[in-house]
Amino acid sequence: MEKTPTTWTFAKRMANVRRSFIREILKVTGDPSIISFAGGLPHPGLFPTRALAEAARAVIADSGSASLQYSTTEGDPALREWIAGRYATRFGLEVDPDAILVTTGSQQALDLASKVLLDPGDPVLVERPGYIGAIQAFSLYQAAFSSVALDDAGPDPAGLEAALAHGGPRLFYAVPNFQNPSGVTWSGERRLLAARLLADSRTVFIEDDPYGELRFLGEPQPPVYALRPEGTLLLGSFSKIASPGMRVGWMVADPEVRPKLVTAKQASDLHTSTLTQRILVRFLADNDLDAHIAVIRAAYGRQRDLMVARIQELFPPEVRCTRPEGGMFLWITLPEGVSAFDVFDAAIGEKVAFVPGGPFFTDGGGQNTMRLNFSNSDEERIDTGMRRLARCLEKVLAGSARTGGVAA
Repeated sequence: MEKTPTTWTFAKRMANVRRSFIREILKVTGDPSIISFAGGLPHPGLFPTRALAEAARAVIADSGSASLQYSTTEGDPALREWIAGRYATRFGLEVDPDAILVTTGSQQALDLASKVLLDPGDPVLVERPGYIGAIQAFSLYQAAFSSVALDDAGPDPAGLEAALAHGGPRLFYAVPNFQNPSGVTWSGERRLLAARLLADSRTVFIEDDPYGELRFLGEPQPPVYALRPEGTLLLGSFSKIASPGMRVGWMVADPEVRPKLVTAKQASDLHTSTLTQRILVRFLADNDLDAHIAVIRAAYGRQRDLMVARIQELFPPEVRCTRPEGGMFLWITLPEGVSAFDVFDAAIGEKVAFVPGGPFFTDGGGQNTMRLNFSNSDEERIDTGMRRLARCLEKVLAGSARTGGVAA
């Protein structure tokens, strides 16, 4: 019997969703000889492997059957209690544990929020540049993007006021602490301004805070959620302070929206891994998390300082970079007319990689920008990689000058 070939007809929502540029680059950088500043990866040498192994052993030994069983969609009660207590300790912020929904990574929180809050064509405001994972998540639900430019203190005040005027967009997504990709942290004044403008709008604010614990310079800032909890979803993650492979994040949501998010999660994965959550609870109970985070901060601070120092020492003077106070990234701006993709092609030839900035823009901009990750490489590889990258920049800038590509 002759079979009829299958013709795949895809949902309209897939038409304009691009594959993650960063995930595609990571395939290229799988070669261990390439020094990669591309991925947003924590340093694997700083994972608490022994402590997590002991926590896993104890969980299986003490409550193996329950830990391997289905569980509640909202998440492990002990884990939600711990998260609420952490907000109280860090910010004096009272968060009801029942307001916390444990998610399979904070990326799932973006998907759930989009699923619950967005209809096709709804306007979504993002930072410029913005986190590519959020852009991808919102694109899947056919958002109509606008953006607000960032400076060294956060979103441009006039741009933010204009964007949130007349009721504002449906959603505003931002990463106020050590933003991905720029490394920028919102000042206290910009947080107050955003809270005031949001209070006068109908916009839901999604405040993503995966890097907030990784501060090694300056003073901590309270979340915008503390200033405007109504209409704000506050996201967090254990990926940067424990392990990204465990895929445990969370979102704080008020009672009006939380049941809808729970329903959406039930349709997505029923619940986040019972076993992983219990291992985390045991790890947090048996270990000094602050001591562990202090080690991460010290290492990333040294790596950040070395990368900035090599930029100042080796890069052409017309190349500018941000000076992050924490997190995992810094942002490079090349002269107008110089393509970061040309630099990327040269860099791969020199066995060093980064992420060109264009994919972080929803309007086609950023062709002369690039993101560098300083958390995943040790200091020796940072030193070697930055020297290679400096040679590439000199070659590309010299070529652009000869062809008239660099703006005067």
